[in-house]
Amino acid sequence: MKTEKFQSPRVLEALLTGPGLIWLLVFFLLPTFNVLLISFRPSTLTGGIGEGWTLETFTQLRNPNYPLIVFRTLWVSAWITALCLLFSIPVAYCLARAPARWKTRLLLLIMVPFLTNFIIRVFAWKVILHPEGWVASAFIAVGWMEAGTQLLYNVHAVVLVSVYTYLPFSLLPVYAAAEKFDFTLLEAAMDLGCKRLEAFLKVFVPGISRGVWTATLLVLIPNLGAYVIPDIIGGHRSMMLGNIIARRLFSDRNLPHAAALSSLLTLLVLVPMVVVIFVRRRREAST
Repeated sequence: MKTEKFQSPRVLEALLTGPGLIWLLVFFLLPTFNVLLISFRPSTLTGGIGEGWTLETFTQLRNPNYPLIVFRTLWVSAWITALCLLFSIPVAYCLARAPARWKTRLLLLIMVPFLTNFIIRVFAWKVILHPEGWVASAFIAVGWMEAGTQLLYNVHAVVLVSVYTYLPFSLLPVYAAAEKFDFTLLEAAMDLGCKRLEAFLKVFVPGISRGVWTATLLVLIPNLGAYVIPDIIGGHRSMMLGNIIARRLFSDRNLPHAAALSSLLTLLVLVPMVVVIFVRRRREAST
């Protein structure tokens, strides 16, 4: 009788999902709720959290510079995600169609550079894009750039380095989906009159949509809160929401203000996800 109870579908489902739900509750929901509570507390002159409750922190969010920073954060993160997907989908296609003996080697070549420390790689890009670096010298020599033009400390440099950094997080889930794709569907589509590019866009890309969605989340969410690359590569002119949170936390020691900005960032992440999930479920229900 006891073994039959453990073999029931509901018990097995609870045993499988229970550890994951507990993990999310302890390490995600509770800390997020605690950050939200801190945002309603006053700050102290010593950098701590005061007694009582207040809405003063949220009134400070009416800073006229914040809408521009939020827009820049969303725009830059969206561009980084789109470029990562633009590179990842064709590469994943080629990897999935490559001979078996080459797949492991190609994946290893993609992953080896990312075994280096993250900060070292970011500073390496700072050296590469330096006004006296070899890239600037080459561009000046061929006439693509005038002397004194700054490659660093702008949004374009942030996008470039971020795409380089997060490309594996986009490539791996897309490749995992492409590996399971039935490529005979492409041949069937071309037999029915589709051109190769048309079959790629209308058959292959929708067929790996789960991998594309996973890659989108893995790239978009970290970039919405990123502050290391914008700080080192972008400078103050490319400041994003993560930089403001870090400044309020480490420099200003205003923990409630940092918590309020973090709560705003959480909403920026969760609301689009909830909307996408709702739309997808409506489409699945209608079909």
